[in-house]
Amino acid sequence: MSDTTQVELAVDAREVCPVATASAEQGVAESVSWSEQPDGTVVEEFSVDGEADTDGAAAESELLFDTGTRTRYRFERTPDPETCPCERIESLGVPVTDVRARDGSLYVTFYVADVTRVREIVDEFRERYGKVRLTQLRRSGDTAGGDPVRIDRGRLTERQYEVLDTAFRMGYFERPKGANASEVAAELDISVATTVEHLSRAQTKVLESLLATSDAV
Repeated sequence: MSDTTQVELAVDAREVCPVATASAEQGVAESVSWSEQPDGTVVEEFSVDGEADTDGAAAESELLFDTGTRTRYRFERTPDPETCPCERIESLGVPVTDVRARDGSLYVTFYVADVTRVREIVDEFRERYGKVRLTQLRRSGDTAGGDPVRIDRGRLTERQYEVLDTAFRMGYFERPKGANASEVAAELDISVATTVEHLSRAQTKVLESLLATSDAV
């Protein structure tokens, strides 16, 4: 089995995705599914907790099911890989395996065989949608019992994550390096010493999370 990376991106998609828009008002949207119809339109469904929404974003969709504590909606749309984040990822040859939304962000999960694709996709999504976060990165390898290991981004401060993410995208961790600490610092408009300190603390937290999870498996 070759190395594979499971990736989850959070995309601020409330301006382009009805599911994300509904989640901005109702907290969480799950069980997202869609299918293309013979006439070329796409039928999409999603579920949210709570009673049916009568005047918000979800009210623009067809109400399918309402238990009083959970509701399911359906809507039709035109295929649009230039705008829809999920379709955009799949147009790059990467199938989407799971989608949910929370507080206006669309959380999209997919797998890549080459980790460099992650940086390419994140860069493109930032250019298209603005606010994009890498929320989960799980690796599986050839070793026996090589279950995927979750790296918990929540252990990092926002600033540590920003520095680590920028360094990764600029090739700081590549061999040979695509960028040095001075170049990363210049990109972030902070001092080299601050950059190195944030990188050191961020890497320590990631390794602690990785090793703690590995011991528990």
